[in-house]
Amino acid sequence: MMNNVKILDTTILSDNWYILKKITYERTLPGGKQEVQIREAYDRGNGATILLYNKEQQTVILTRQFRLPTYINGNKDGMMIEACAGLLDKDNAEDCIRRETEEETGYRINNIEKVFEAYMSPGSVTEILYFFVAEYTPLMKIGAGGGLEHEQENIEVLELPFATVLEMVKSGEIRDAKTIMLVQYLQIHRLLGYQD
Repeated sequence: MMNNVKILDTTILSDNWYILKKITYERTLPGGKQEVQIREAYDRGNGATILLYNKEQQTVILTRQFRLPTYINGNKDGMMIEACAGLLDKDNAEDCIRRETEEETGYRINNIEKVFEAYMSPGSVTEILYFFVAEYTPLMKIGAGGGLEHEQENIEVLELPFATVLEMVKSGEIRDAKTIMLVQYLQIHRLLGYQD
């Protein structure tokens, strides 16, 4: 018994790419009534994401790549503009995001700042995402980026003016939640000294 929840049964429905479980649990509701519920939970591990920004140039680094789930849910070409991100695997969040930044964007960053963490879809996915920001300069560019071929990544690196990115969020051209959250973080905290 953990708090007022007791797991009664767990069935693995799929472990093809990540793990999809059907969980039967008993929960004590306020007032003392006990209720049995059945839910599915998708475990893809935890992840990290980062938004790189350049104060002098007033730019940020984003990526563009194909995302099948968005395609099958109405995104015409399946392409998404996003902040760099990746799964932790066995790394801690900071090591993960340094590695992913280099693989996806080609930048080797120095000082990173963790800004918050969040459950991205708590009704169905177990993932916690760790959010970071970091300043970049052209001197930090050590490669082309684009992701890893053996992971079938085909990532385009975008360097965009922050003002343009704000407009892309408003127009719906950027529709990725983690990216919108980081863009708003930069704006709220005026890390680029920018006010809309």
